[in-house]
This record gives sequence, C-alpha cells and structure tokens, in this order.
Amino acid sequence: MFEFVRTHKRLMQFLLLLIIVPSFALVGLGSYKSFGDAENVVAKVGGQPITKPEYDAALSEQMARFKQMFGAQFDQKMFDTPEARQGALDSLIAQRALSVEVARQHLSVADKALQQSITSIDGLVGPDGKFDGERYRSLLAMQGMTPAMYEQRLRQDMAAQQLNSAIQSTAFAPKTVTTRLSEISEQERTVQELLFKPADYAAQVKVTPELLKTYYDKNGRQFEVPEQANIEYVVLSSEALAAQIAVTDQEASGLYEQNKNRYGVEEQRRASHILINLKKGGSAADKALAKDKAEKLLAQVRKNPADFARIAKANSEDQGSAPNGGDLDFFGKGAMTPPFEDAVFKLKLNEISNVVESDFGFHIIEVTEIKPASFRTFEQVKPEIIADIKKQKAAKQYSEAAEVFSNTVYEQSDSLKPVADKLKLKVETASAVSRTPNPSTPQSALTNNQKFLNALFADESLKSKHNTEAVEVAPSTLVAGRVVQYKPVGKRPFAEVEAIVREKVIAEESAVLAKKAGETKLAALKLADEATGFGAAKVVSRAKNDALNGAGFDSVMKADVSKLPAIVGTDLAGQGYAVYRISKVAQAEKIDAPRRLGEQKQIANALAQQEMLAYIDALKKKAKVKIIKPVTSTPVVADERQ
Repeated sequence: MFEFVRTHKRLMQFLLLLIIVPSFALVGLGSYKSFGDAENVVAKVGGQPITKPEYDAALSEQMARFKQMFGAQFDQKMFDTPEARQGALDSLIAQRALSVEVARQHLSVADKALQQSITSIDGLVGPDGKFDGERYRSLLAMQGMTPAMYEQRLRQDMAAQQLNSAIQSTAFAPKTVTTRLSEISEQERTVQELLFKPADYAAQVKVTPELLKTYYDKNGRQFEVPEQANIEYVVLSSEALAAQIAVTDQEASGLYEQNKNRYGVEEQRRASHILINLKKGGSAADKALAKDKAEKLLAQVRKNPADFARIAKANSEDQGSAPNGGDLDFFGKGAMTPPFEDAVFKLKLNEISNVVESDFGFHIIEVTEIKPASFRTFEQVKPEIIADIKKQKAAKQYSEAAEVFSNTVYEQSDSLKPVADKLKLKVETASAVSRTPNPSTPQSALTNNQKFLNALFADESLKSKHNTEAVEVAPSTLVAGRVVQYKPVGKRPFAEVEAIVREKVIAEESAVLAKKAGETKLAALKLADEATGFGAAKVVSRAKNDALNGAGFDSVMKADVSKLPAIVGTDLAGQGYAVYRISKVAQAEKIDAPRRLGEQKQIANALAQQEMLAYIDALKKKAKVKIIKPVTSTPVVADERQ
C-alpha cells in the first residue's frame, strides 16, 4: 500500500486538484448564475447548467496547473487527452454538487472569518499592520475581478470547505492496521542474485539471412523514413515592412525635439523632511496646534542646521523616513504632492524651507543633493529614433499589407512570387520539413510552428502544390508556404540497415537464450537447493531498496516465504534473466518512529480522500447530474478554402 501512495503521488495530486482544490482556482462556485443559451450547455447539476465557456475556462486552468507542476517538462499533448478533458468537466460537476449541498444545509461564513482569510494573504498587510486595500484591488483587477466578486467566491469556497472538512474528518485509520502495514513495509529479506546476461550468450546465436529478413519485415516501423517536404515560404511581419521604410534626418530630428525628455533624465533632487501629521478634516484647533509644533521644530533646525537629521529622527511623524533622519532619496518632478514638490524645486542646495503645508500635514524641508538634468544628443539617439519611426509606420501599414498578403496568396495560389513582388518580400526555402516540429531545430523557427506545418501538410497543399492560406504564427506576423517536393513515409532498404538488423537480432536472440538458461536453473534449484554461483547476500525491504533491479525487487518482495530458502526468477526486460534465493526474513531491528507516524498520516489522508470522493459521488446522484454534450473529443475546424 505504501508503494502505491509513494509511487502515485502525482495521481493523488491530480485527484486533489480536480476534486478538493478551492473552487475559485477554476471558475468559481458563484459563476454559474449567468448562463448561455441551451446550445452552450454541456451538463446540468441540480437543474443548473454548466456552459461551454465555463468548461473551456476550467480546462484552461487545468492546463495551467499542469504546466506549473511539471515546468519545463510540460508537454500539452500529453495532457490534452479525453481523460483530462473529462476530468475538467468532472471537477466542475463536483463543485456544483458541493454548492447545491452547501445551499441545502444553509452553510455560511461570518464576515470576520472572511476578513481574516483575506488579510492572511501574503503581501496585503504592510509592516505597520495596516491592510493595503489599493494593492488588494489591484491584484484582483489583474485577474479580471472586483473585490465583491472575489469575496463572494471566497465565501462560497470557505462554506464548501466546511463540508469537506466535516466529511474528511470522519476517516479513521486503526492503529493495528497502520502498525501491521508498517511492519510489512519494514520487513527485511536477505537475498542472493544469480544473473543470466544476454551478452554471455551472444556467441551462441546463429544468424541466418532468413532470420535477418524476418526481423526486418516484422519490425518495419523501426526502419521507416518519415515523410518530408521541400518548401518555399514568404513571411509578412512588421519587421519586414519596417526594413522597407526610409526615414529622413528631418523626420528624426523633429521627433527628437518633440520628445526630448524621453532621451535623458530631468533634474532630480534629494531632500529630507520633518513631518507633523494633520488628519484630513481635522479641526482648526488641531491645525493650529500642528503648525505651532512645526514652527517650533523649524526654529530648532534653523538654530542648528547640522542637527536636521537628529531632530527629524526624534520628531518627524513620517514613519517611513524618520528612522533615516527624514531622508527621502532622489526624486524628480511629478513624484511628490504639489506643495511639497514646488517648495523642494525652489530651494537651493542645503537650504531649509519655511513650514510647508500639504495634504499630509506640515513639512520642514532641506535639499541635500541636486542632480542636474542630462540629455543624450540627437546623434547619439538617431538610430533609436529612426527604428521607432519605422516601427510606428510599419504598424500602420501592417493591416493593409496583411489583407493584400492574404488575398494574393489565395488568388494566385500556384506561386509565392506574386505576393513577394507585390510587397517586396523574399521567398525563403527549407528542405526536409516534417509534419511535426523537429526537436533539433529552435522552437522559434517557422518550420517548427505547428499551425504552419498543419497548413503545409493539409491535403490541398500536398496534392495540388497550392499555396497555403496566410497563417498567423505570431502577433503581426503572417506566413504562407507551398510544398515544392514531397516524399511520403518510406522504408530504408534492407542493405542499408543490415548491420543494425544484425545487432538487434543478436540482442533479441541472446535474451531468449539467457531467459531459457535462467528458467532451467530455476527449475533445478527448486528440486535441489544450492548457493553455488549466487552473488553476495543483500538485505532489502519495501522501505529501502538500492540493491536490486526494479522487476527483480518486485519479484523478491512478492515471493512466498513460508518456506526458506525461497527461489524465484524473473525476466529483467532486455537486461537478461535473474534467479533470486531468499534465505532469511526478519523485521527491522530498529523501529523508525517518525517514518511510521508519516505512514499513518498518509493512510489517514488516503482514507479521508476516499471518503470525500465517495461523498461527492453520492452528491452527484442526489443532484441528478446529466451530461448534455460529451467533452472527450477536440472539435475539428474545417478548412473553408475550396
């Protein structure tokens, strides 16, 4: 059982993602209040429909989770399967069934609990302990949600979690059961191994022409040459259009003068301040009191200017800058509130201001450093400006050029030269292009773009050698191609691969001889035990194995050890045949308490998940789930070009 839990971690994660994962990670329990028309409905739960857009969003989120889980090893094709698509729908159905039950039982979440959940999110509470409402709203806006939408979803999710917790907490793993399973896991078996390696029997293989030919004919797919095509193609992109555009010095100079600030840094000033806070809407008396305090501090500063930092540290009510002696670092115009900024940029270096009033209160300001404005010359930025102008003009021209490109490759479908001449593009060539992307070619290469390859290898392109339609392979990038020469799937001649066939035949026949010898030895040992020829004794257990091949280990641990020594044999899948002699079975001398505790938790968690799955199945039946449209197949988009 522990092997199952350990070796099926991804399965358990998958189940959790599909069933137990919080609902707002997919589409939200509350999102089903708005439905499309009947044509868009894929399923119904408790009379409430699940629409195609909701299903598509769930599938997209599922792919995103897989990508995050597997990182660089993620291959969408591996997960874009009927099972994965059905899994996304099952997840939505489970969520809806849970939401129906939550509503039936009138489960709710108190405002205080909701607030605590939100404030516990990392990054939303500042060092001062205050909730950053602006950041909260900003993060939600990035996800296309308002606080009301998110809080409704979170409230429903937390209510569903109450139900989840109540069901899962009923799971119980008896200590006697977990102890017995731990003992089985820790049981140690002393074993010796006798290997029959294929290489030791290679010399006995008699290779005949008939044997080679039979292998070649039977395993023809090993010697196939994939279909290939030599192609021509033309690319229309903003970059290609920009390369054709000429820009005069007058245009570039004019843009430089209009946007001179872009090519340099305006004057920046470093200042320190002492702030006396004034609450917004404070009374006249409060204002007078705060101003009087600021005036008294100003008098201290003017008397001892060198003590500005010390006085700021002791008296400033700006918690951010006070510990640094009031220092605000460098800033330019537009960074501070207007009254404060106006005062700073009127002061001279090391000059101290009078009391300055702003929305925050009363300030005493000192300018401590000045960085004068600096700008790059026109000649320095001329290449950059010319590139910007070309880019802007190309972007304006692209839409019109794209229409010309698409129409021309379609109307004059026997050649790419007309569109290349019309738009001043270059006809490129590529050879040995296959239907699927080539791993040895950069992923960014056009001949590795699956959309373009699909168009090239469509029946229309292959049979008639017509241009493909214009395919968008990237933003503002269209490509059209045509097959010049096509080679279907072929088979390498026997003479060309004879040496390879010989090696494979020898390896295959050697493995057969090794297995036969091993089975003969196994039969003999079962009649009369002896340890001759076996290797050194090794101790293995289900908890620890670093000594045996996987198939051999499984064979040893499954062996009947009611009578010792026990003899078992197994085929090592191409690595030969092994015979194992188990001479001793014992429990581990030392109990690994932390490991046992971990195993007990694993078993309890597995049982809890099983309870939850069973409960959800019951809820689905109660909600009378009805699948309207199967989602296990991917819709095929027909080619509209005739």
